[in-house]
Amino acid sequence: MFFVGIDLHKKTIMVCVVNQQRQVVERKRFYCCQPETIRSYFAQLESFQAVVEATASYEWLWQLLEPLAQRLVLAHPKKLRIIAESTRKSDKLDAEVLAQFLALDMIPEAYRPTPRQRQHRTLVRQRFYLRKQITAAKNKLRRILSNYNADRKDLFSAEGLAHLAEVKVSPADRFVLDQLRSLWECLENQLTALDKELRSFARQAPAREQEARAVLESIPGVGDVTVDVVISEVGDVRRFRSAKRVSAYAGLAPGQRESAGRSKSLGITKEGSRLLRWALVEAAWRLVRQARWQRVYEQLRKRCGKKRAIVAIARRLLGVMVALLRSGQAYRLAGLSG
Repeated sequence: MFFVGIDLHKKTIMVCVVNQQRQVVERKRFYCCQPETIRSYFAQLESFQAVVEATASYEWLWQLLEPLAQRLVLAHPKKLRIIAESTRKSDKLDAEVLAQFLALDMIPEAYRPTPRQRQHRTLVRQRFYLRKQITAAKNKLRRILSNYNADRKDLFSAEGLAHLAEVKVSPADRFVLDQLRSLWECLENQLTALDKELRSFARQAPAREQEARAVLESIPGVGDVTVDVVISEVGDVRRFRSAKRVSAYAGLAPGQRESAGRSKSLGITKEGSRLLRWALVEAAWRLVRQARWQRVYEQLRKRCGKKRAIVAIARRLLGVMVALLRSGQAYRLAGLSG
């Protein structure tokens, strides 16, 4: 049995092979543009286990090696601090450390989304990207009109667009305004098509996902956008041992520093999905319009301020979501603790 550590980069991969005695047998460097060469090399190893870090572009390599390896492990990059903090850092050493840890069965594993979850994330993140581009185009358009004191609240209504076409601006600004309007309309059309694709994707969901969607939609302030983000970014909540683990995964858990017997609470870690945190905070703002949640929010706001209070509400909302998803029950205000 061989243990293979793979240090993956955009253009190359560095491979280190160790035996069961953890002795280095071979080191190899391959170009990512030569997948058949990589496949042939690993095929001749016959019995092997391999580990690769969960970087942004590992999936193609995973698909390539999965039919050949006895076991494939996806390593959590942040938990492998020994590599990141090493004073003698190189591709060779990184690959060797991965191989050695694999031989010792000490690799901290990262979560690998299911094929459906990866597709869902792609669509949901594209929607987030389009919304940002739409906002940027509209803001830039408004900024130009403001130079002529011609901006108006209903600018993107039918009347507002008629006003946009008639306002007197310089030839250069008119050219840019026309381009921005075309860009905004194009992005809106893309967003409409994407929303349609997401609705179709949701209709094809397996029974367990449909149940999860129904549970989440029963929570006030939680709509289709929030449901899509939570399901695509979190996945199956049963893979977490507790709601605290889910909060930590979302980056909503407060950090803590301990030294000389003293502990100090820090802000939230902001690890994990920024999109997930955004969706939960936006849902929290809608949720605190309810009397009971509003009381909790006001108590927190007086104690720790507006921003920390809404983050705390977002964290509690995520805890409620996890509890409901585990039980399969719909939201009931009276049955939940504030």
